[in-house]
Amino acid sequence: MPQAPPSTATPSEPAPQALSSASSARRSPEAARLSAELDRLMDRYASGDNAAFAELYRQLAPRLRMFLLRLCGAPRLADDLLQDTFLRVHRARGSFTAGAAVVPWSYAIARNVYIDHSRRGRDRGRASLDDLEESAQPLAAPGASPHAELVGKRTLDVVRATLAKLPAMQREAFVLVRFEGMSIAEAAAVLDASESAVKLRAFRAYEAFRAALGATGEGP
Repeated sequence: MPQAPPSTATPSEPAPQALSSASSARRSPEAARLSAELDRLMDRYASGDNAAFAELYRQLAPRLRMFLLRLCGAPRLADDLLQDTFLRVHRARGSFTAGAAVVPWSYAIARNVYIDHSRRGRDRGRASLDDLEESAQPLAAPGASPHAELVGKRTLDVVRATLAKLPAMQREAFVLVRFEGMSIAEAAAVLDASESAVKLRAFRAYEAFRAALGATGEGP
């Protein structure tokens, strides 16, 4: 992605100071190292080191794109929203506080981009199963038996369909906690909601998945 052009606009984005306090979840040493590296790259970029952008984008863009894809369900739309997200990151970099956590901050910006798109009436509503295919992960291991592959495919179809039908707030909470691996505190910061609200939304989404999988006889 080419360097985003400078802008005099001052978008209303989440305060990184508030989001950094939410990054207290226990992480593996490798995950902690990667997060720290992203934070250092964002610190450099925020301080005016434009050379840090390429590496920041390389590491962060795939995660943000998958998050957006799971929200909107359409790969090409996710690509467009990703570009808008990084444009906002560029415009808001001057407000980023050194030492803050860039992951929840950037996820909150990506979510704002998706919400703004939806409010403009250009969201096509529920994602189709074909659109959601890229956002789902295979449920059968490579080399699995034909029966296991069939069960995995059926389960994957149910997961896609259920994800597409979830209310937006439940889908966001479930995606952040289940797919993105965020703590409840981090997800609450991204969603600008209380931790209890996020827990409830994620639980209701889980119940929907359990009911849908139970109806197929596959179980949660």
